[in-house]
Amino acid sequence: MPVTYEVQDRVAVVTHDDGKANVYTLDVLAELSEALEKSAADEGVSALLLAGRDGRFSAGFDLATMTSSEDSMRALVAAGGRFVARLVLHPMPVVVACTGHALAAGALVLLAGDRRIGAAGEYKIGLNEVAIGMPLPVWAVELARYRMPAGEFDRIVLGEIGGPEAAVRSGFLDDVAPAGVIDVAMEEAQRLSALRRGAVSGTKTRARRAVVERMLDKMDEDLASVGKPSAQR
Repeated sequence: MPVTYEVQDRVAVVTHDDGKANVYTLDVLAELSEALEKSAADEGVSALLLAGRDGRFSAGFDLATMTSSEDSMRALVAAGGRFVARLVLHPMPVVVACTGHALAAGALVLLAGDRRIGAAGEYKIGLNEVAIGMPLPVWAVELARYRMPAGEFDRIVLGEIGGPEAAVRSGFLDDVAPAGVIDVAMEEAQRLSALRRGAVSGTKTRARRAVVERMLDKMDEDLASVGKPSAQR
């Protein structure tokens, strides 16, 4: 299975590793959503750490699905939007370890975390949808608008890609770890696990509920006007 779940010192560690580009399929998104539900139901868990595999956080949505038909593309993008919305409102602190390249939906998952720690290296991070001929769906635009500095928003949503340090400036990451990104992210997750879950959940809901409502409002109607991307990254 490409998604694994384990608990370490009150931190639920969810790792996505398909051995390749770490793409999001409907099955992977279902497994990731199940992991969110499992951690939320576990009274012994107080924080969540989401990680990719070494060198790859995620290349985004599975391109074969995205280009096979408009119906399959829209179903996958909608499932991705619902997963990201759940992550934004997850009732405990969410730390994301960006272990490598994070493009398109992979970069959007970064935006959903509470703390985002990136690995140092020659990695590409950003939203390349426009470059492959696909407009960003409303749910992605609303999330980007919420998380990005105003001066960075336009050039990033139009497809500018950068490395980890540039990703800090544009709002995808909070910090870059010189080494041991998983260890650094785990330390941050353990620190945040001391926060009371009810206080975290209530604050996140109050701060972000309107954002999520804008993300999901009329999502099917919005996606009906989105065409397939070209068959390239």
